[in-house]
Amino acid sequence: MDLPEGRMALTVTGRKELAKDICEFTLARDDGAVLPSFTAGAHITVETPGGAMRRYSLLNDGSAPTSYVIAVKREANSRGGSASMHADVREGTVLNVDPPENEFELVEAPKYLLIAGGIGITPILSMARHLSAEGKAFRLIYCTRTPEETAYLDEVSSFPTATVHHDNGDIDDFYDFWDHFEKPGAEHVYCCGPAPLMEEIKALSGHWTEGRVHFEDFAGVDVVREDDVPFTVTIASTGREIEVPADRSILEALRDAGEKTVSSCESGTCGTCKCRLIEGEADHRDLVLMDEEKDDYIMICVSRAKSGDLVVDL
Repeated sequence: MDLPEGRMALTVTGRKELAKDICEFTLARDDGAVLPSFTAGAHITVETPGGAMRRYSLLNDGSAPTSYVIAVKREANSRGGSASMHADVREGTVLNVDPPENEFELVEAPKYLLIAGGIGITPILSMARHLSAEGKAFRLIYCTRTPEETAYLDEVSSFPTATVHHDNGDIDDFYDFWDHFEKPGAEHVYCCGPAPLMEEIKALSGHWTEGRVHFEDFAGVDVVREDDVPFTVTIASTGREIEVPADRSILEALRDAGEKTVSSCESGTCGTCKCRLIEGEADHRDLVLMDEEKDDYIMICVSRAKSGDLVVDL
């Protein structure tokens, strides 16, 4: 099957268990050729064996890479992405991968504060490696629940200015970041981790100059909500009707039914899955469409029917 322009078929050349529910995967061309370069903080979008498109931060040096290294945490509420990577990907598996992108780029600064929570260590570790190699000043704070759930524990601990904190799930033992944010300094802050961590850092840094605190968040918007109900989507060109369950997106339902779909982020942030809305009232949940587009288009990775059914043109 022909791949979309730029997308690469890469072979998994290594799989390594890093910590509880976290695996590292190394991907490369069969001929060992150099891959598109990237900078610290970049990510690739991977088509998982289950068909879902998921973004994963790159860990290795990107100057002239012959491989891409990613780490994937199996999420308890996985919608097919991380579960598929853990269950179905082995050495020799071929995965379709989009070229690297970087929306979390390091900017020039006199020093840096790097903050990671859980699997959010992946872009943060790539930054720490880069800054260390460049001899630039940084501090790294890495928060996890337990040592057993901490990927790259030994390497992070080896940085002289790194702090690794385990809270053991005790809210009274969460790391106190206030001392780092009480008085704005000269550093730029980079933060990646679960939503509660990033919300805390946003709240603590509200008095900092805009643009000094940077976040990486692949979560996008909520794809499924507790009050969602099933509805039917009709494909205008064929008249085929497809039921969208309450716990699946339109995109997932179409994919499950064997319909050819195009997507990338699957979190309502990139616009790749934009389809024409022919009939029906959409519950728009994306972060892409302009108000004047919402009567005529829908992002099928996250949006649903507000009431009744929908007719779309793929």
